[in-house]
Amino acid sequence: MSRMIFVNLPVADLQRSIDFWTALGFTFNPQFTDENATAMEISNDASVMLLTEKFFSTFTKRKVADARQQTEAIMALSAESREEVDRLADKALASGGAASNEPQEDGFMYARSFQDPDGHLWEVVYMNPAALEQQV
Repeated sequence: MSRMIFVNLPVADLQRSIDFWTALGFTFNPQFTDENATAMEISNDASVMLLTEKFFSTFTKRKVADARQQTEAIMALSAESREEVDRLADKALASGGAASNEPQEDGFMYARSFQDPDGHLWEVVYMNPAALEQQV
């Protein structure tokens, strides 16, 4: 049995987040969407739950981190090519995201990073299978 993963992230403005991720080509599951949350579909086995900050805080007794001031995690999305990495990162920047780090090039891997409108850190990564095999 394969496992599913649901990453939960607090957002200040749910509609702004939906608009941002829609511009990058992502879709949302209407069964899990209301005024408090939405489920952004990454794949059949992975979703990102975007929750309003108020709703998110009901799931934890800890203080919710301000992603613009602190790093809570770095989410990485795979890409099928270097061109797809650039396309997705460029769309993120053009749709209200902010640059995070310089592009990373490591022979078998190419990555670019950005911050979404709430400051969450994201990377888009392409790993060249042929070059990766030569690393082993």
